Amino acid sequence: MAVPPDTRPPLQARLSRPWSLDILLGLLIVTSLPLAVVAVPNTLSVVAGLLPDDLDQAGLMRTHGLALPALMLAVPLAVALMRRVPAAPLLVGALALVALSDAAGGYAASELVVGVVRVLRGAGSGAVIAVTLAAAWHRAPVLRGLWAGVFALSLLTAQALALWPLDEVTSWRVTLQPYPLVTGIALALAAVHLVVWLVLGRPDGDPLENGELKRLLLAVAPVAVVAAAAVSTASAGWRSGAVVLLAALAVAGLLALASIGGAVRRVSAYTMVAVGVVLLPSAAQITLVEMGGLGGPGLRGLWVPYAVAGVLAIAAAVAVRLLGRGGRRWLAPLGLLAVVGGLCSVRLVVPSADGMVLAVPFTLLAVGAAVAITAVLQDVGLGAAVYGLTLCCTGVLTGFLLGAGVQMAMLDGVRSPQELVDGFVGALHWWALISGFLVVAIIVLASLMARRPGKEPAVPQGPCAGPSEPGDVLLVSAPVDDDRADGDAPQVAAPVVKWGAFGGAGKPAVPPPGQSPEDAGSG
Repeated sequence: MAVPPDTRPPLQARLSRPWSLDILLGLLIVTSLPLAVVAVPNTLSVVAGLLPDDLDQAGLMRTHGLALPALMLAVPLAVALMRRVPAAPLLVGALALVALSDAAGGYAASELVVGVVRVLRGAGSGAVIAVTLAAAWHRAPVLRGLWAGVFALSLLTAQALALWPLDEVTSWRVTLQPYPLVTGIALALAAVHLVVWLVLGRPDGDPLENGELKRLLLAVAPVAVVAAAAVSTASAGWRSGAVVLLAALAVAGLLALASIGGAVRRVSAYTMVAVGVVLLPSAAQITLVEMGGLGGPGLRGLWVPYAVAGVLAIAAAVAVRLLGRGGRRWLAPLGLLAVVGGLCSVRLVVPSADGMVLAVPFTLLAVGAAVAITAVLQDVGLGAAVYGLTLCCTGVLTGFLLGAGVQMAMLDGVRSPQELVDGFVGALHWWALISGFLVVAIIVLASLMARRPGKEPAVPQGPCAGPSEPGDVLLVSAPVDDDRADGDAPQVAAPVVKWGAFGGAGKPAVPPPGQSPEDAGSG
């Protein structure tokens, strides 16, 4: 078949190559995802000595913690907004919110302003996490693996990244604007990405499958309930037992929400809940225990283990995305078992004055989470992926609640600095034990629930499902019962019609049935 000449302008023709937007999006993922997740830790207590006497310290610490609830709610709402606003301009808007919070944080002088700044940062960060996933969904396969690996690394290093700018600071407002330069770089990259996207003239299609929007928005109400309950624990004098009970109920609620839908969606949601509850809360406690004041190597001694774990996590996620299709059914539980192994090693090697030893738990936690996330994202649509991501972010707050309850129980009645250190270490060891058993229970639950019959909604196939070439054959899965948890459905060959085959002229090579060539341009 003769290939028609490319009649586009030279700049547009050069930018239309597959790697142009992919490179920009990859840089955005690497830059903006850690920046978004670093908004989660509440580090105001570290600089409590710098707070003015006329400010309510307890009130400021409560409002500083509003970023995570705002982030949780922003994840599903941002993807719902993509029904009206494409990913490229939405990314610019989300990073602009983060930049606005950075600018306003330098002038914060009251509890109200701190709360507004943290809510803005949380909302922008949640939108960044969700929209980068949606933007990478139908691009090059490596981008989805890159997203999963960087997301796992961001969860692992969030506490350390939040503490790093606070070394020898003279103003408490640094906690509100930890990385303004990185924010500017990410915003500039998003702007370039938007310009290239506009030059290409490739508007995004509807990012969600049929029926997924309603299911996604149904999660907003219970997520808001968990957020309100968590905020109340910081506002009232809760006892350790009550906090642990509330966290346990929140975990049960998340698992109940994860049980909605077909088998493949259930496995994906369970896995994301496990990663959210365990990874960041565990890494945060390890980081705090390994501070120099408690006998550890301090942040400077942790960066090499973090770097090793990060490189291996990203490499593992990309490898699973590109090569792991044959055994993907077992990759998610194997990844979670690696996380369990990392939690077991925490009880063996933490605390340690030698930072290099921590490469073992960090690598097991990060690589296991990255492999599990990448594996479950391969078998679901974008709507189910964002639903699981919403539960994952809510699981982070739930894990912090559970860890805080354990710490409160271990630190009750301490009277000396040594008892304080022993209490923190004991709380970490108990947390590793509890969370390890929780992950094992979720693995078993996912295995059992994957065998229950159910029906998966059909994922749209055809020209809009992804890049194809004229004359290619598209394998379309026939509707089957959901007990095939790995998605190995009977496949039927169907010819693919290439849209826009005449160099972006806006008309399909073959008009759809019942449509004239003149009307086909509206497609």
